[in-house]
Amino acid sequence: MASDIPKLQVSNVYGKVANREHCFDGIPITKNVHDNHFCAVNAKFLAIVTESAGGGSFIVIPVSQAGRIDPHHPKVCGHQGNVLDIKWNPFFENIIASCSEDSSVRVWEIPEGGLRRNMTEAMMELYGHSRRVGLIEWHPTSSGILFSAGYDYKILIWNLEIGEPVKMIDCHSDVIVCMSFNTDGSLLATSCKDKKLRVIEPRSGRVLQHASCKNHRVNRVVFLGNMKRLLTTGVSRWNTRQIALWDQEDLSMPMVEEEIDGLSGLLFPFYDADTHMLYLAGKGDGNIRYYEITTEKPYLQYLMEFRSPAPQKGVMPKHGLDVTACEVFRFYKLVTLKGLIEPISMIVPRRSETYQEDIYPMTAGTEPALSANDWLSGINRDPVLMSLKKGYQKPNQLVFKAPVKEKKGVVVNGIDLLENVPPRTENELLRMFFRQQEELRKLKEELNTKDVKIRQLELELNNLRNSSTSSNYCG
Repeated sequence: MASDIPKLQVSNVYGKVANREHCFDGIPITKNVHDNHFCAVNAKFLAIVTESAGGGSFIVIPVSQAGRIDPHHPKVCGHQGNVLDIKWNPFFENIIASCSEDSSVRVWEIPEGGLRRNMTEAMMELYGHSRRVGLIEWHPTSSGILFSAGYDYKILIWNLEIGEPVKMIDCHSDVIVCMSFNTDGSLLATSCKDKKLRVIEPRSGRVLQHASCKNHRVNRVVFLGNMKRLLTTGVSRWNTRQIALWDQEDLSMPMVEEEIDGLSGLLFPFYDADTHMLYLAGKGDGNIRYYEITTEKPYLQYLMEFRSPAPQKGVMPKHGLDVTACEVFRFYKLVTLKGLIEPISMIVPRRSETYQEDIYPMTAGTEPALSANDWLSGINRDPVLMSLKKGYQKPNQLVFKAPVKEKKGVVVNGIDLLENVPPRTENELLRMFFRQQEELRKLKEELNTKDVKIRQLELELNNLRNSSTSSNYCG
């Protein structure tokens, strides 16, 4: 538990900005005002949402290739609208998901070594939301489960082993602004523009606890590991920035409320369950405050503040950190006006150069604990742990595969659009090409509209069946 860790281990953590040669320069970072990170990083790649005309795109750079980025560097550019969120799969380091204003969620496979040309074809295109999709989150222990939250106020749960939505959570009355899982992914916490904090059982969609926050308007929420605690950032009734600590089994009142300052930017919480440290990164001001979380009063112990003029957006997962430098956390700072990305390392100063086992306990690794079907059937498992000690890490032998869907002929005006019908002349080739393009466009629009309607009706039917089964059981 947190109280068993000597304070000496974490109380003197300090922030260190990377040297210029380890920064990433010349990136056209998006100027979108959507309150997301627009940045995702893992041990292999750094992904940044970029400015683009006509559709949305993001750039993917190997983390080892710092320096000035070529202005013509290839991008992932298949979305028809602005990209609003990107997240790396926690178990497959070449797989990244994105969501967009075009109401789709897409899953991409980045080649080893990074992109060599623009990528426009996704492994999977997932349609189920009727409005733009603002948030995505991978399940923390299952290899093929992805959650998406749309401006239609719904959360869809995708089983990527079949490429379909299998559940719909329909309990929010406004836009969902944050999702966070507990350690084994059996609970989902959400914050919403309807000013309610919810703890949800995701497979049934049942709301286990909810708080209508009058004194503390919740913006962001994060589960604090296995402590059965939630931490939220938000605004007090006096419009000051505030954090609150909650018991996940009783949201009637926060355990602790603490005012931070009078600035207006969002506070993004990041929690490190291994060191029991909470980091608060401010939007706009860019400062990082850090606290130690304990199970006994006062629960929140303020440690220090790292001051910076620009906000932090991305966080490196544990297995990508430099353990030889006693690095316990790493942020990526996006300086939009300069097109610059600066890594900021949080370091515990140690004189010895040997591996520090006390600050690097066994941590959640890159091997999934469950398949998608296992999790959907009701099984919960804690993450498979790994050591960060050099030589201990074993490569993930699993392969992420897109589902193979049966191809059917599409016959329009007597021509099968999925068959290669050879034209006889050049003019016939051009006529056929433009005709097929137009027919394909109309068919896709029609299919997407019908698919969305069918999936929503199926999910609503499933929800009705689940609720009636639950009520019969309770009765």
